[in-house]
This record gives sequence, structure tokens and C-alpha cells, in this order.
Amino acid sequence: MAQQAKAKAQARKAVSTGSVFFSFAPWIVFGVVASPSTWEYAALAALIAAIVLSGQDLLHGKLRILDMTGIVFFAVLSVLALAVHRGQLVWVETYAQVISNGLVAAVALGSLFFDPFTAQYARESTPPDVWDTPVFTHINKVLTAVWGGAFALMTLSTYLAIRFPSQDDWFNWVVPIALLVWAVKFTQRYPESYKARAV
Repeated sequence: MAQQAKAKAQARKAVSTGSVFFSFAPWIVFGVVASPSTWEYAALAALIAAIVLSGQDLLHGKLRILDMTGIVFFAVLSVLALAVHRGQLVWVETYAQVISNGLVAAVALGSLFFDPFTAQYARESTPPDVWDTPVFTHINKVLTAVWGGAFALMTLSTYLAIRFPSQDDWFNWVVPIALLVWAVKFTQRYPESYKARAV
């Protein structure tokens, strides 16, 4: 009974969804605001959001890969907007959303080879003796793969919006929103689902 209860606790606390969503917020802000005429403002708004949402954690030495990537990426875009002539940034204007989605996908999927990025959040709500368990590791690998896959598909979708302007509402809005909703719901439900099978 004690082992069964421990396994349930491990699965239930495998990831803290709230803090994960906060880290995605700047990227979502950028995706919503960015367009060929507004990407500079979108980058600045996303940079401010990234600093505000992760400021307390940074002050306490908590460096999460997604937060740091966001701060650096949006800072670089903001500097480019100020320092480089607009005519030289046509590629940024055109592919801003594609680049940002692709970067998140690369960071998420790349973290699978080292430390799944969702595990960085999950450790905040679980005791250290859970971190190396198979249940904890498996759930965070799956959740990280889901978020990486969702942003990879969003990268493709926003690229298709450029290639097929007549369908840009679908590719820029409907598909990305559907993918985000699916990833959120999966993140909320999967730990309990896996717990039921693992116990």
C-alpha cells in the first residue's frame, strides 16, 4: 500500500502546469501581436512579459531554459529593431512568428537529450526523492515531447500562412490556437492518466 501511494503521488506531481504556462506566455504574446508591421512592438512586449514573469525566479537563481531563451531572443529582436535599418529586416518581418515557434520547438525537443524542460518546473512541486523515479522521468519526457511537437506544427502552420495568404486566418490563428489548447489539456490530464496505468 505504501508503494502504491508513493507511485500515485509521483504521477500526480509530475509537473506543475501553472508555471509552465507562465513561461509560454511571452511566446504567446509575441505570436498574437507580431505581424509585418508590429513585430518590433511584439518583441518588446514579449521581452517585458518574459522579464516580469521570470524576474523573481531569476533573482533567486532559478534559471529555466525556456525563460532564458525567451529573454535572449526577444532582447535580440528588440535591439535589431532599434539598431538596424528596417529595409534590412524584411526577413524578420516576414518570418518572425515562424522563427519564434521554431525556436521553442527546438529548445523543447532538444531538452529531451539532456533534461526535459518540463522537469525544471515539476521539481518545484515534488520532493527530491521523486526526481529520478521512472514515473517522473517518463511523464516529463512525454509532456516535453508534446509541447515540442505542438510548436513544431505551429512553425509549419505559420510558414504555410506566408505561402498561402488566402488561408492565413486558419494557419495563423485557428491551427495554432487548437494546438495550444490541445497541449494544455494534455498537460493537465496525462499525469493522472499515466498514474492509473503505472500503479
